[in-house]
Amino acid sequence: MNPVAPLLVSGILMGLGATLAFDLWALFLKRTFQVTPSNICLVGRWLRYMPGGTLTHANIGAAQPKRLECVVGWIAHYLIGAGFGLAFVAVAGFSWLQHPTPLPALAYGVATVLAPFLIMQPAMGLGVAASRSPRPWQARLRSVLNHMAFGGGLYLSALLLDAAARGSCAYADGLCTLLA
Repeated sequence: MNPVAPLLVSGILMGLGATLAFDLWALFLKRTFQVTPSNICLVGRWLRYMPGGTLTHANIGAAQPKRLECVVGWIAHYLIGAGFGLAFVAVAGFSWLQHPTPLPALAYGVATVLAPFLIMQPAMGLGVAASRSPRPWQARLRSVLNHMAFGGGLYLSALLLDAAARGSCAYADGLCTLLA
């Protein structure tokens, strides 16, 4: 078996699991503290405008909605998460996968906030690090906490994958059977 294949699969599964953790964290914040989550459909709108040559917007929320923007946004959200998972595995390496620890995953999760701060938010008309949003510091804090949850999800996903590989899934047998 190709030794790279397990790394690729692990990276993708960790990224998907981390994105799910990101979304569950956002749901928790919404239900518990009434914190409005990121609008993933706007990511889809932004992406749907790209084939026509529009890469930036003064205000993506004011742009005409596009067909299937929510579907495109959610698919992109999870594909981006899988890509970040692959990148993390490339950085952390095989030894980390065999013995996952929380700090590298959390630090990487926080580092991934640079993508929305420097690419997505400016392109959508919110400015660098949401500087043009109605409450910039609230938006920044939400982004950092969400990406920290992503990092926690990377760590928890790695623990699950490690347990599945070792055949020691006492609490998640169904998932471990699927992953093994």
